[in-house]
Amino acid sequence: MEVVLFLAPFVLLGAGIIFVAFSGGPGRAREAYLTKGGGFFKFSMALLYVALGLAVPALVIANREPSEGATAPLKHETASDDLEEGKELFRITCASCHTLAAANAHGVTGPNLDEVGEMTEERVLTAIRVGGTGQKRMPAALLEGEDAELVAKYVSAVAGKK
Repeated sequence: MEVVLFLAPFVLLGAGIIFVAFSGGPGRAREAYLTKGGGFFKFSMALLYVALGLAVPALVIANREPSEGATAPLKHETASDDLEEGKELFRITCASCHTLAAANAHGVTGPNLDEVGEMTEERVLTAIRVGGTGQKRMPAALLEGEDAELVAKYVSAVAGKK
């Protein structure tokens, strides 16, 4: 989107220059604009708008970088089914409290998982089992078994990696 916003003024300026050039100079361009011009002018303007309307979006779409994982840590690799499932479980169970950029989570009470240091699977599993650091700020055993393991795998893969 930034590319389009950056290019838009230049495209409009170029369209204006082409308009002036095809009209025969500034005086004739003003006259053509005010009198709605002749057949060639109408045809060339329609052609210009169609060409720009197709070419600019096509160039922007064609030059996008791959973004399978959608967030910085997984941007250039396809997330496994386990990571996708862990992400979904994190969003459902943890995102209301914890902040994690990769999940686009902006929690309000729990720590920012991108800033609390190295997040290993074991550390995340322990936090889920005992309720954070054990100070009863986080309910213990919010997830169990495979669900807890999937969230731990996901958080350890993406936390703190921008």
